[in-house]
Amino acid sequence: MQANHDMNRRQSTSVEIAMLLAASIATAMVLTIGVAASNGSAVSTFGNGVILASLVAVCFLLALIAVGYGYQASRKKLRQTEDEVRTLRLALTTAEALVKGEPQTLVYWEHGRGLRVVTQTLSEVVGLPTSQGELLRFGMWLDPPSARNLKAALDTLFVDGRAFNMILRTTAGGHLEADGRAAGGRAVLRLRDVAGYKRDVSAIIDLQAKLARDVRGCRALMNALPNPAWIRGADGRLSWVNDTYVKSVDAKDEAEVIAGQLELLDQQQRRGLAKALQGQTLHRGKLKMFTGGTHRTHELVVMNMGDCTAGIAIDIAELEAAKGQIENQAIAYDRTLDRIATAVAIFNSDQTLAYFNDAYVALWGLDPVWLKTSPKDGAILDRLKEMGKLPVERNYREWQRKLLTTYTSGQDKDATWHLPDNRVLNVVADQRPDGGVTYLYNDETERIDLESRVNVLSGVQNETLNSLAEGVAVFAPDGRLQLHNPAFAKIWKQSPDRLLQAPHIDEFVRDVSVLYEDPDCWKRISTAVTSFSADREPFADRMHRPDDSVIDFAVSPLPDGATLMTFTDVTDARRAEIALRDRNDALETTARIKNRFIGNMSYELRTPLTNILGFTEFMMLMDDLKPKQREYLEDITSASQTLLTIINSILDLANIDAGGAELELESVVVQDVIDAAVQTVREAAAKSELTIDIGLTEDVDSLIADKSRVTQILRNLLSNAVGFSPPGGTVEITAWREAGYLAFAVEDRGPGMPPEQIKHIFERFDSRSQGSKHRGAGLGLAIVKSLVDLHGGDVTIDSEIGRGTLVTVRLPEKGSLCPAEEMPDFDAPELDLTGS
Repeated sequence: MQANHDMNRRQSTSVEIAMLLAASIATAMVLTIGVAASNGSAVSTFGNGVILASLVAVCFLLALIAVGYGYQASRKKLRQTEDEVRTLRLALTTAEALVKGEPQTLVYWEHGRGLRVVTQTLSEVVGLPTSQGELLRFGMWLDPPSARNLKAALDTLFVDGRAFNMILRTTAGGHLEADGRAAGGRAVLRLRDVAGYKRDVSAIIDLQAKLARDVRGCRALMNALPNPAWIRGADGRLSWVNDTYVKSVDAKDEAEVIAGQLELLDQQQRRGLAKALQGQTLHRGKLKMFTGGTHRTHELVVMNMGDCTAGIAIDIAELEAAKGQIENQAIAYDRTLDRIATAVAIFNSDQTLAYFNDAYVALWGLDPVWLKTSPKDGAILDRLKEMGKLPVERNYREWQRKLLTTYTSGQDKDATWHLPDNRVLNVVADQRPDGGVTYLYNDETERIDLESRVNVLSGVQNETLNSLAEGVAVFAPDGRLQLHNPAFAKIWKQSPDRLLQAPHIDEFVRDVSVLYEDPDCWKRISTAVTSFSADREPFADRMHRPDDSVIDFAVSPLPDGATLMTFTDVTDARRAEIALRDRNDALETTARIKNRFIGNMSYELRTPLTNILGFTEFMMLMDDLKPKQREYLEDITSASQTLLTIINSILDLANIDAGGAELELESVVVQDVIDAAVQTVREAAAKSELTIDIGLTEDVDSLIADKSRVTQILRNLLSNAVGFSPPGGTVEITAWREAGYLAFAVEDRGPGMPPEQIKHIFERFDSRSQGSKHRGAGLGLAIVKSLVDLHGGDVTIDSEIGRGTLVTVRLPEKGSLCPAEEMPDFDAPELDLTGS
């Protein structure tokens, strides 16, 4: 490129010289002609003209030669320049490809222009920003140590041109390599992802920094301890000691201790410690150590870590002294507790018995030798349960669990235990600060017995009177109100304060006469209260007050001369009685009208339906029917049969309600009625690809019942089960004997029913599909219930949403009626089903 530039310069210089030469010649010739003319040369004018023309021609020719030569030189220079531009572009493209070919970020610095990002193709490092503005703010995305190291390295690079290479860590945990180089007044920072061994090195650096930080923290913590600590090497020599150790051996610093191997333990103690650590990783023991000018008790903790051992000596002299004082106090405390009547038991935080007094042994009659083995709290309760000395609880384990929660709940418990031997204990469970529990057992039997004797009469009397809906009043022999309940004040609209003044019967009559004015009645009552006759007779009557209320009252003399009066407000009951009587009459009339209407309508509908079915069956026998016509006839037949079944069901219910249904009892073969019922639903089951399983126990053969009614019961149950079963499912019908009854069960795997629907399942016209395609009039189960009741049996339903329905029917196997209140409790046996 430099050679081309020099050639261009030489060519330009040649062109300039040629043009200057032509101009000089032309100028010289013009000057020559001018001089000759001024000197009066003899050359003629013509000759001067010829010479001038010749000179002009020569000058023009020389100018043409110079221009041509310059043009050729310019074209050659242009071609050389274009070649040079192409070469530079190729070099620039190659450089950019090399720079961008490697994932990296290049930051360029030039004096006076600051930092700028040249290229940024690095994006795989976690935490590396993508924005160039954020990228140059290193403190935002680098962790503090990396940011500080990078800033120091960049300052040195910019000032002294010192290159660097380091591993940086982002705040998000990513690692990258930073390489800085300088050239003249410029510098380049290259950021690249770490890979291979450099990635391992970065992980090692992080781990080393963490370990160094942990070691510094541990060393600082150990130096802050008031207990001497040390580390020995595999050769048994001290390799590190803390500041307390240095003070304990009166050394100047750690270096002096290590250099002189100043020991805190004597030789015999060290040999014993080495022997104790053989085959163990941890050793604890107590020994006397000379520290601070005195021998003090220390707890020695030494850990064997293979290539070294670490130990610490904890001064427990004061702790041992305090422990001795506590033990002395505990002995005195125990002697005191042994002399009190309250039974005391103390348990540790691990629920083991730590102390018990003599009263505790006497209370429960437990073996003191066994108690001294520190049994668990739960084990003591179990033994007392076996001995029959704990309160009788329905769920003993739950009761025990709640009692033992005192250890963890942090709340004290105060309970009263009624023991089987009629003793009453007040049990206080108090949680101790150490997590244990102290139990106090106070025998409250005598106190409670005395209090109950005092309060039982008044308590029972007050509770009974206050809970009565009838107004009760007791007038003393002197005629004053002695006792009354709230209902009495409410009936006669008297304020409690007025009645608490113990008014006389005459005063009471005067106050309530505004509510009921019947002098004869009140005189009779007043005489009964104030009479001294020994043969007073009780009497009762009814008051019809002007406020339309009705009061029944009774007056009864008491043995002590007092008089008991009761007043009962029967207004609502009287009104309800009248309303119920009217409602019953209306319901009976409505039922008669309904049954008559249903019966008449059913009989009127059944005849045309029978005709429709007959004509439909006749038309289906015709040979020239089209498929669509035959399909319509089949739909008509199906709908007519369904409607006829509903009408027959309505007739059956109407007949049963009217009391006209009678059972034709006979010996019925169970297998026959089940087969007959299954046959009626077999076609519907086949359409839904259902399987009907029949299961009979070996002792099931026959029963005394109405065969057609039993078949109808099972048919209705199977029809419901088939209708609600999903396609491809199974319907089970089973039978077994139990307690004089023959039980039939029909179970499906359909959608099931919620509990609130089961309560109304036997109501008439209550039909719910539960999400299935089954539709009905809601009479099937109502008929089943009515027919089962006619047989003196019962029917139960067990259903759950998503798990199907089980209907169980129980019929007396001998045909005898069984009152509902005498029905036994049944448990269905496990059956072996046989497919059918």
